Amino acid sequence: MSLSLSPPPPAHTPAKTMTMKFKRPYSRQSATVAALALATLSITAPIHSFVPIVIPGSPPRAAATSTALGALGVFVRKAKEAEVRQYCEAGPPDSVLALLQKIKDSHGVEGEVASAGELQSLLTKRRGTISVVAEYKRKCEGSGFLAEVPGPEILSPVFREFGASAVAVLADDRTGGCTYDDVMAVVGEQEEARGEVPGPLPVISSDLIVDEIQIAQAADAGAVAVTVTYGVVGAEKVAQFVQDAKVLGLEVIVNVGAAEEAQGAVNAGASIVSVVGVDGADGKYAVIESLQIPKGRKVCTVANILAKDNKALEEVEEAWICRDKGFNCVWVSDALYKSGNDPVEHPGAIIRSMKAKSSVKYASPKARSGKGEGAREYLGDILM
Repeated sequence: MSLSLSPPPPAHTPAKTMTMKFKRPYSRQSATVAALALATLSITAPIHSFVPIVIPGSPPRAAATSTALGALGVFVRKAKEAEVRQYCEAGPPDSVLALLQKIKDSHGVEGEVASAGELQSLLTKRRGTISVVAEYKRKCEGSGFLAEVPGPEILSPVFREFGASAVAVLADDRTGGCTYDDVMAVVGEQEEARGEVPGPLPVISSDLIVDEIQIAQAADAGAVAVTVTYGVVGAEKVAQFVQDAKVLGLEVIVNVGAAEEAQGAVNAGASIVSVVGVDGADGKYAVIESLQIPKGRKVCTVANILAKDNKALEEVEEAWICRDKGFNCVWVSDALYKSGNDPVEHPGAIIRSMKAKSSVKYASPKARSGKGEGAREYLGDILM
C-alpha cells in the first residue's frame, strides 16, 4: 500500500439497507423486455417508489450528482483512506494484489501521455450530437437510500436498450450505496448482450480514488475506466493515477470543478475531463471554454448534469444546451431516479430524450398544451 495514514477521526457508519446479492448472472432475455418491465413498474408502482427517502433531520436535498464527491472535502478523503486501509488489512483477493503489483512494477518507468482510448472514442460523437453516461446508484445526495430502486440486473439492460454509451457504477458505499460487487454485476449483465444489438456497454467504476489499489479493484471487477477527482488528489496524483490505470488498460475520467482544474487535468495527461458540481450549462461551459489542448491530443469533455428539485425535466433541456455548446457527453445520475408513475419519465426515457436532436428553441421536454412555437414535440413523442 502507498497510503501513509494517521488514525482517522471517528466516522459514522451508515446503516446497511437494500443489500443485493445475485445468485446467478442475469438470464439471456431481450433488453427490450426488461425495459418494458421497468416502464410497467413506473406505471403501476406508487409515486414514492422512485422518489428519494428523506431522512428526518437531514439537510434539504441539494442539486447534486454522484461526482459531487470532489466537494466532500478532506474529512471524507481521510475516511476513504481509512476504508482503503481496512480493505488492505483484511487481505485483498490475490487477483487484485497481482494487478496492484503490476502497477507498482511500472513505477519509476517514464510513461507516455495516454492516447485516445476506446471509451474516449465511444463518448466523442460528431458535433451536434451527445453521448450519455448513465450512472447506477442506490443512494442520492442528501436524501439517503432510494425506495425500491430496481437492481442492476434490471436497470443495466435499460441503459443499454435506450441508448446510453456507457454505464457508471458509484462504487462508494458511503455516497452511492454501491460497491465493487455492483460493478461486477453490471459488467456481467452487459456481457450477456455479447453478440446482440445493441451490444454490451463499457462499465466505469466511479469511486473516490485515493490509492492505486482501487484502480486494481476496478480492473479486477471488469471496469474499463475509473474516475479521479482533481480537487481531492491534486495534479501530481492525477498524473500518477492516469499512468497507473494505463498499465492495466484502463482509462481515467478526471472530475473538475473549475477552469484551473480542467487545465491542470489536461496538463497531467487526462484525455477525458468531466465538469462536476457546477450548475447550469453556462457555468459548465465556462470551465472548459478556454481549455488549451496540446497539439496532437484530443480531449473528451463531459458535462455532469445536476438533478433539479422539481418535475420539469430541466435536466433534459440542460443536456441539449451542453450539446449545443460543444460538450461531447453528459453524465446523468440522480435525474434518472426522479420518476414517479409517469411512463415517460423512467430512466430509459430520460436517456433517449437527452440524446434526441431536439433543441430548446423548438421543443420542451414537458410541453403538454400543444400551444406555441415548438410545442409540437415533448418527451413522450421523443421516447416513441
